[in-house]
Amino acid sequence: MSNTNSIKIYDTTLRDGSQAEDIAFSLEDKVRIAQKLDELGIHYIEGGWPGSNPKDLQFFQEVKSIPLSQTKVAAFGSTCRAGTSPKNDPNLQALIEAGAKVITIFGKSWDIHPLEALNITLDQNLEIIHQSVRFLKDRVSEVIFDAEHFFDGFKSHPSYALSTLKAAQEAKADWIVLCDTNGGTLPDEIQSIIREVMKKIKTPLGIHVHNDTEMAVANTLLAVKEGIRMVHGTINGYGERCGNANLCSILPNLKLKMGIDCVTDEQLKKIREVSRFVSELANLPHSKYLPYVGDSAFAHKGGVHVSAIRKSDATYEHVSPERVGNRQRVLISDLSGESNILYKAAEFKIDIQSKDPKVRGILDNLKQLENQGFQFEGAEGSFEILIKKALGQHKKFFELMGFRVIVEKSEEEGAPLSEATIMVRVGDRVEHTAAVGNGPVNALDHAIRKALEKFYPELKEVKLLDYKVRILSSRDGTGAQTRVLIESGDGKSKWGTVGVSENIIQASWQALVDSIDFKLLKEKL
Repeated sequence: MSNTNSIKIYDTTLRDGSQAEDIAFSLEDKVRIAQKLDELGIHYIEGGWPGSNPKDLQFFQEVKSIPLSQTKVAAFGSTCRAGTSPKNDPNLQALIEAGAKVITIFGKSWDIHPLEALNITLDQNLEIIHQSVRFLKDRVSEVIFDAEHFFDGFKSHPSYALSTLKAAQEAKADWIVLCDTNGGTLPDEIQSIIREVMKKIKTPLGIHVHNDTEMAVANTLLAVKEGIRMVHGTINGYGERCGNANLCSILPNLKLKMGIDCVTDEQLKKIREVSRFVSELANLPHSKYLPYVGDSAFAHKGGVHVSAIRKSDATYEHVSPERVGNRQRVLISDLSGESNILYKAAEFKIDIQSKDPKVRGILDNLKQLENQGFQFEGAEGSFEILIKKALGQHKKFFELMGFRVIVEKSEEEGAPLSEATIMVRVGDRVEHTAAVGNGPVNALDHAIRKALEKFYPELKEVKLLDYKVRILSSRDGTGAQTRVLIESGDGKSKWGTVGVSENIIQASWQALVDSIDFKLLKEKL
């Protein structure tokens, strides 16, 4: 394969990615994402379709004032309409007016589209492609032609699909991108079709594939192996239907597995940060199971695995997580062995020797608690407290003397009122206070903080970030064992805590107390 180090990365998160269900980027979102993509080393950013909506047109005006170190911003649109000359076509005019240095247009390469969707002849479609590319090439320095539905078109009518590429080539397109728009082409088909295209087309080629068969990343990498030089995709694989090729998998694979320096080492370290940034602006949860960038990508749970990685990371990690801005994690569960305990103790900077009998005691306690319904994978704050209690390193910051939670509803339509009253002892002082909240747990949270903040003002920094409830056995109905997971943060770090009880208030209390204990242990020790 030639020219591997000249692979260009073309991101279409702002256009194709925003067509995903549940995603709607604001103008400010798009500008901020463009800056992040530039930091990542992306060569081309497809900013949107200026002929389709005012927001995209405004983006191209805004982005001109943003200093981008290496990225070229591309405007996207379609070929001119049948029966309309390029100079009179409002879509092409909008592309010119956007002022982008790169313009990408798509045209039909599957014979059923001009015949059935556009109601024009196959020759008319070729003329439209040629005229549109030629018109744009006379006015901007770089024109990219996306051959929409190319692989389906080639399988249906190979000679005609190739003739659409030739029309763009003769019109002097700078790049011709082969699109698997429906995402239904398999890897062996991608390879064989690209080999045929390479025999006929001399213009540099790109690849743009969708993920409807879960093949988008594989198809992209195989296309590169066949000589494709431009790779299209989106951050986190966002896109219409099942999404686009995921650049957060493609970039590390190109660089770390195929030796293609499409981005620098330092840029690659930012890929997890960019992945999370885009998911945050998309207002979507960041999938922990994403390869390379997900929280679980380098997480180890089985005791055998942890024992091995303590000796050599390579035993269960295919690359170093730091190369993609991630980190190794060891999970704590009933599958854990003593190696998990020792690993986590070292992570918490707790001094314990491997032969200390307390390690076995911690492990036995852990397995017993998990059998009761506790889960420490998302509650490392509670697990650190568990270890410190076993080692005699835990300090009791307050003593509960009692609490009462009242939920009162006075009228049919009104919202219920929740009030919590609590009495605690700190040293030789007793504090008795009450607070209201938008639910019993919220009221209890407010009450315990109100009682303790005068003794421990640092608790004012703590915010309850997330609260999850899981019923552990549906057989017992409303009397079922309940697990509560709480995530807390103080602006500097985040930690999870857990509680389990048949009473949801008691389970919540356990998790709340651990959250407070964790903060105070961190500050006081």
